[in-house]
Amino acid sequence: MTILNRAAATVQSTSVPSEAARGPLEKLREFLETEGMKSKTGPRSFANFEQELHERMMKAERDIVAAEMAKLDIDADAIVIGGKIHRRVLRQSQTYETSAGEVVVERTLYKDRGDEDGRCVSPMELTLGVIGDFWTPRAAQQALWVVTQMTPKKSAELFERVGNMTPSKSSLGRLPKLIDARWEEGHEEFERALRDGFEIPEGSVSIAISLDGVLAPIDGANSPTEVRAQAAEEGRVSKGPAGFREASCATLSFCDANGDLLGAVRMARAPEKKKATLKKMLADEVSAVLLAHPELRVMKVADGAADNWDFLSSKALPEGEEAIDFFHASEHLHDAIANVYGDGTHETHFRYETLRDTLRDDERGVDKAIRALKHLATKHPRKDVVKRELGYFRKNRKRMNYADLKARGFMIGSGVVEAACKTLVTQRLKQSGMRWSVPGAQAILTPRGWDQSERFDKAWALVAATFHADVTVLANVIALKPESAPRKPRAKTSR
Repeated sequence: MTILNRAAATVQSTSVPSEAARGPLEKLREFLETEGMKSKTGPRSFANFEQELHERMMKAERDIVAAEMAKLDIDADAIVIGGKIHRRVLRQSQTYETSAGEVVVERTLYKDRGDEDGRCVSPMELTLGVIGDFWTPRAAQQALWVVTQMTPKKSAELFERVGNMTPSKSSLGRLPKLIDARWEEGHEEFERALRDGFEIPEGSVSIAISLDGVLAPIDGANSPTEVRAQAAEEGRVSKGPAGFREASCATLSFCDANGDLLGAVRMARAPEKKKATLKKMLADEVSAVLLAHPELRVMKVADGAADNWDFLSSKALPEGEEAIDFFHASEHLHDAIANVYGDGTHETHFRYETLRDTLRDDERGVDKAIRALKHLATKHPRKDVVKRELGYFRKNRKRMNYADLKARGFMIGSGVVEAACKTLVTQRLKQSGMRWSVPGAQAILTPRGWDQSERFDKAWALVAATFHADVTVLANVIALKPESAPRKPRAKTSR
């Protein structure tokens, strides 16, 4: 038996969910029997066969899905949804996007007549959990994941090339906003459910808590003055262009006994004053993990921005070790040396590498770095950069005990959150010509955070469930006319 005949036999013997499904499968079997007898020589001929087979498979799947959807329609006088009676209004056809493409299904619409402003609802859509009157749950899940990775235009092109569903660019652009509006409405409950089912990576010994920000083309700050004012309020220096605002990222990293990364929870928020929502999300994540695993040691690592450390050192988080990201400390060290010996010179390179290694590996590395910078500042009193960097090291001295932290197996770099800023925010929001609103940016950042934290499927299940509702048919409905008002008795008159 040839491969095609075996495939045909498999299709023929497949158990299908309804009588309506057998027609499409029978047509597919006939195609396999007919085309299977023809010679498939050369890549072009076989490629055409593959394409036609796939199209016929998708057509059969659409027919089956449409038939199954139609079976779930309810045609009754009245139904109960959420404790409220809805009465039948009309029957109407609607187009839906399934994971195999668009289907047209006729369904019955109902309305709560006590709610004049209420919209008509379809019990079929509520039973299936149809999203936005258009997407089946599986199609929406696939589309959301793809559009968080690339633009709606490229997403539509990808689906067209794959040859399954064919959503438009505009429908793909609307979907993340629709999902995010539902998520934001109940985000605290949803996030609690994500935390409750979370399992830390095996071999975790410590956690590293990090916070950072990255400028993105998000509406709301249209002048350099506004950008600088916001940065100053948060204790940082902004060099970003006008029209850019700071999106924020946070990570909770799980490390082994050597301080190496095992896994991480990554999250991001569109611009918000003082990063309030993100900070609460991070604090809740840390609290949940330590409640389940109190043995984990705590490390806090970030760059030197004052706003970051105001939060990381606050009572919102448990006590733990603290470190300025070693890479940022090294950059400050390089700037001071280059200010004296010239950027890119051999002398700068040699002195920087020597002092950097001392800072990282020597138990008294930070003290030696401060002495070296103090010597340069004394010897070159007009070099303002050296003075500034000396002040930086003195201010952050307690957070630069890198050799000790490394010896105890702690992470000393904030590379995880730095990478999150790039992969979670920059790669998606800062493509050529892009401009975002705050809600539009958040609609992308939230599911990208799920994906990069390996939580996408669970988060999707939580939000998708909100589009489902139980529907009950109300039996023996009798339309009652309102009773006439009782007649007033006539007044008796005396003659």
